[in-house]
Amino acid sequence: MFGDTEVLDFNGVVRKPANRHPSWWKIRLAGDLAEPRWNLLAREVVMILANPQHEQLQASGLHFGFDPWDIGTINLNMSCLRGLIERARKDGLPDDPAYWSEADLRQRIKALKSDVGPPTLTRHVAFVQKMAAFAPALSCGWPAGNPWPGKLAAQVAKDVRDGTLSTKAIPPEIWFPLVRAAWTYIHTFAPDIFRALRQAEQLRTAAGPSAAGKDAEVDAWLADPASKVPCHYDPEWPEDQPPEVYWGMLMLLLGVEDRHHGSLFGRSSAASRRRRAKVLRAVAEGRYAYGLPVELTEVTRPDGSTGPWHPGFDLYELSRLATILRNASFVLVAALSMMRDSELQEIARGSVVEHFNAPAIASTLVKGHQARPRKHWWISEPVAEAITVAEAVSPHPSRVFAPLQPGAVNEELDGGDMVDSFIAFVNAGRAWSGLELIPKGKVRPHMFRRTMAMLTDQFAGSEIALGMQLKHIATRALANRSTRSYAAPDASWAKHLDHAVHAARFRRLKDLYQVHGRGEEIGFGPGAERLKGVFDQIMATVKARHGDARVEDDLLGKAGITIRFGALNNCLFDERNPAGAVCLDNAIIPEGHTGPLEDRCRPDRCPNSVIGIEHMPLYDAHHRTQLKLLQTPGLPACRKALITREAERAEAVLNNIRGTSA
Repeated sequence: MFGDTEVLDFNGVVRKPANRHPSWWKIRLAGDLAEPRWNLLAREVVMILANPQHEQLQASGLHFGFDPWDIGTINLNMSCLRGLIERARKDGLPDDPAYWSEADLRQRIKALKSDVGPPTLTRHVAFVQKMAAFAPALSCGWPAGNPWPGKLAAQVAKDVRDGTLSTKAIPPEIWFPLVRAAWTYIHTFAPDIFRALRQAEQLRTAAGPSAAGKDAEVDAWLADPASKVPCHYDPEWPEDQPPEVYWGMLMLLLGVEDRHHGSLFGRSSAASRRRRAKVLRAVAEGRYAYGLPVELTEVTRPDGSTGPWHPGFDLYELSRLATILRNASFVLVAALSMMRDSELQEIARGSVVEHFNAPAIASTLVKGHQARPRKHWWISEPVAEAITVAEAVSPHPSRVFAPLQPGAVNEELDGGDMVDSFIAFVNAGRAWSGLELIPKGKVRPHMFRRTMAMLTDQFAGSEIALGMQLKHIATRALANRSTRSYAAPDASWAKHLDHAVHAARFRRLKDLYQVHGRGEEIGFGPGAERLKGVFDQIMATVKARHGDARVEDDLLGKAGITIRFGALNNCLFDERNPAGAVCLDNAIIPEGHTGPLEDRCRPDRCPNSVIGIEHMPLYDAHHRTQLKLLQTPGLPACRKALITREAERAEAVLNNIRGTSA
C-alpha cells in the first residue's frame, strides 16, 4: 500500500464500520499532496498513524500507542497537512519543511484562529504536535521541537469544555409520537404489509407471458360481484370523477404479466377497446378498490372515523412500505437500545440472543475499538420484534439493516435519512393511519441514545447499567464521565419527567398503602413506622367519611408523603424539613443540589430509611458475604476493619427487621 502514490485504499485492509461509505476509507493524495516531496511525507504520516507499533518505529525508540488510528481521523489529519502547505506557500516559506521554524508553525495556528472554532483548532494544533513527535521517523526534515512545550492542544486552542455533552435530547413532543409510530408500524401494520408483499409475489409468479384468449376470463371476473377493479389512489383526484384504473394490477389479477396490459386493455383494437369499456363501466358503477385487494387493519383516525390504515397498496407503494418497515425498525431499536449508528448497522441475522438470562442484541462495538469486539446490548421484547421485522425485509445475506434497492452498489445506510424518511411518511399518511403528527425538528441516531440514557437515569442505581449499555467502561464502576454526560437532564424534558416521576412514585405509594390495608408488612425501620402511622390516619379518615377509593387517593395525595424508592432502601427525606437526615450530617452540599445525598446514605441509622420486603435478601446476602470474607487468613488490619464495619452495618439493618437490638 505504501507504494500507492495517488490513493491509499484501506477498504478490505482495515475493517470499515457498517455505516461508513467506502470513500471514507480512501485517502486521496491529490492537489498539493500529489507533489513528490509532500506525497512521500503524507504517506509516511499515514503509515505511522495506521501502524503505530511498526518495528521500525520501535527500533528508533518511538512509541505512539498501541492502537492504530481510525482511517477517517487519518483523513482529517491529511486535511491539516494540506492546510499547513497552503499557508506556508502563502507566507513564502520554503517548500522543504526542514527549513520551517517553530515560530512559523505557531503563526499558522494563529492565522487559523479567526477562521475556525476551538474544537477544529485543537485538531490542527494536535497535528502539529504529532508531527514534532514523528520528526525522527520522517525521511524529509521537520521541526523537531514542540511549538507549545508543556501544553495540551486544547489549552493552546483555548478549547474549554465543561463536560456537557453537545448532543441534544430529542424533545418529548417529537420523541413520543415518533416512537409510538415506529411501534405501530412494526407491531400493527407490518402483518398487513407482509401479507400484501406475499400476495404480490404470488401474483407475479403465477402471471403468464401471453394475454391471448382472455375474453372469457375477463367477463367471468367482472361478473363476480366480489371482484373489484384495482385503481390508483390519488388524494388530489377530483371527487366527481371515477378513479384511474390500475391496469398493471388488473393484469396480475387475471394471471397475465403486467407489462402486457396494452394488448388486453389498450386502444389499438376493437376487442381490447371493448374489454377496456367493460372495466371502466364497472368502475363507474362503484365496483373498485384501491391497489391490491387485501384486508387492512382498521384504525381510529384524527377526525373520529374508523377505517383501514392505508387507502390501498400499489406495487410501488409496497416497495416503499418495505423500506418504511426497515426505517421504523431502525428508529425503534435506536430509541430503546442506546446503540450507536455504527453498532446498529453491524447487527447481523440471528443476533437476538439470551445474555445473562435476558434478551439481548449481539453486535460489534466500533467506536474506540480497533479489534471490533462482539458485545451485547440488553433489549426489550419490542426491540426483538423490530429486529425480526427488519430481518424479514432485508435482502442482505447477513445484515439486518441494508439497502433494499436491487443491485445496490454500497451496503451502508444513512441513519439520519432513514429517520427523516420515516417521519415524512408517517406525517403524509396521518389522515388514514390515525397516527399523531410528528413535529418538525432535528432527529439523528445519536440523539436517541442521549435521550434514552437521560430517561433511564431517572431510576435508582441506573449509572452502572447505563455504563454497560452505553459501553462506557471504566474501572471505577463500569460508568464514567461520558455516562453522566449522556444521562444529564435536558430542559425540554424537565416538566414531563417531574410529572412522570411523581406519578410513578405515587403508584408505588398506593401499592404500599393497599398492602398495609391488607394487614401485610410494608417495611422495617423508623421510616417504615412513620409511614404506617400516616397510612393508619388516612384509613381512619376514610372510614369516618364513609369514603371510597377516590377519597383514599385524594387523602394519600394530600398527605405530602415524600418517598424515593431505591435499590438499598426507600427514603422518606422531606426537603421542607430535612432535619435528622444522616446523609446531610457534616456534609458539604453541592451548590444547587436538592434532596438527599445518595452516596452518603446510611439505611442502618437514618430515621428516614424504610427497609422494604424486597431489600431483605440483599442485606442478608451482604451480611453473610462479609462474615465469610472475615475468615480469610492473613487479612491486613485495615481491610479487616472495613469488612467488619460493613458486616456491622448489614447486621444493624437485619436487627431492625427482626425487631432486635445489637
